[in-house]
Amino acid sequence: MFYGLNKLIKKLLPKQLFYRALLIVAAPIIILQITISVVFFDSLWIKTNKGMTRALVNEIKFFINAYDNEKYNKDSLTKLFSETHAVKVEYINSKILPKDDQERWFSPMDRTLRRELKSQFTNYWFDTTSFQDSIDLKIKYLNGYFQFIVPKERVTNSSARIFALWITLPAFLLIMIALIFLKNQTRPIINLAKASEKFGRGEDIGEYRPSGALEIRQAGYEFDRMRKRIIRHLNQRSEMLSGISHDLRTPLTRIKLQLTFIKDKEISNKLSQDVSEMEKMLNEYLQFASNRSSETSETFDISELILNTINKYENKNIVFNTNSKIIFSGRKNLIRRCLNNFIDNSIKYGKNVVVDLKKSSNNLIITIDDDGPGIQEKEYESVFKPFYKIDKSRGDSKSSVGLGMSIASDIVQSHGGNIKLEKSLLNGLRVKISLPF
Repeated sequence: MFYGLNKLIKKLLPKQLFYRALLIVAAPIIILQITISVVFFDSLWIKTNKGMTRALVNEIKFFINAYDNEKYNKDSLTKLFSETHAVKVEYINSKILPKDDQERWFSPMDRTLRRELKSQFTNYWFDTTSFQDSIDLKIKYLNGYFQFIVPKERVTNSSARIFALWITLPAFLLIMIALIFLKNQTRPIINLAKASEKFGRGEDIGEYRPSGALEIRQAGYEFDRMRKRIIRHLNQRSEMLSGISHDLRTPLTRIKLQLTFIKDKEISNKLSQDVSEMEKMLNEYLQFASNRSSETSETFDISELILNTINKYENKNIVFNTNSKIIFSGRKNLIRRCLNNFIDNSIKYGKNVVVDLKKSSNNLIITIDDDGPGIQEKEYESVFKPFYKIDKSRGDSKSSVGLGMSIASDIVQSHGGNIKLEKSLLNGLRVKISLPF
């Protein structure tokens, strides 16, 4: 039971830190204001209005009794009552009380007035809405009725509006001030999250400056130190690979020159092929290691990029399905290279290729289907390992060094996405690329 209640409360609570902090600040203020308002309304305003209304009804009852007992000078009594009580009184003879009900059942003033009149009179009628500052009250007397025009200030306390104003405005003012401070406190966290996301995608975020509270600054400083260490490690790796490339190309070039002096052409051709394969492996490895290049992210139409990539193949067996223009932010050249790697494999091992692009609420889904021999399910994870070659299913080729899938996977992951291999609808292989946007 408690687990279910706790789960329901967590589901109802806001998910973002800003709104949670705002709830922590605003909830006590609102609860306090409601409590004070209820206490004031019940103990002061209602009781005060009840006393004022009862006093007015008793005065009217006294006037009617005095009017009934006065036999000679009723007009003077009426005039004296109007002057001393600020109530306009008029006796209307030979008329009956109105039958239409003008009472507002939701109004505290009407409820109190009705309750007090009911305790003193049998036949009465009143209207609190026709006049802005007065109440039209009619009480049955003999063949007609008395009409009393009573100021509303005689039955209601005007300080209630002032109290409502003073209790509401400070609450809104405090909440607005809290909004400003909370926004300033959550902004550094949002900036840190955005910087982490960009850095995770391999983008250059420039110089990061921590801000905010001491704890948030400490987290920002640690993130910046980690970022600089990773960048330094990547730069050292690139420099080391550049040195290896320079050192290996020189002896390979000498070997090529020496192969030209070998008289046995068969041996020379075999060795030349081995040297060429070594050069290609070296180039592929350098590209794989340095694929997180300094290329900056840009906004582009990914459907147009896929279409242009497919058109360069000039192959009618490649079909592209998309619904509309889709704008994506990322490193355009790396995305193009990733698509080229997968489409190259599909054309190499299959005849028909279908490329599909769809957009969900948070992701772009790119699927590439072919009708080739496919890959065994147990090999799905292994093919993304560097230098891994499949000797079955799709065959082995000396033109590949086993880095194409690794490079493509690294590109997708650097954009925060993932790749899955599945059975194609064309009975071949399906490559499913998911990219967040």
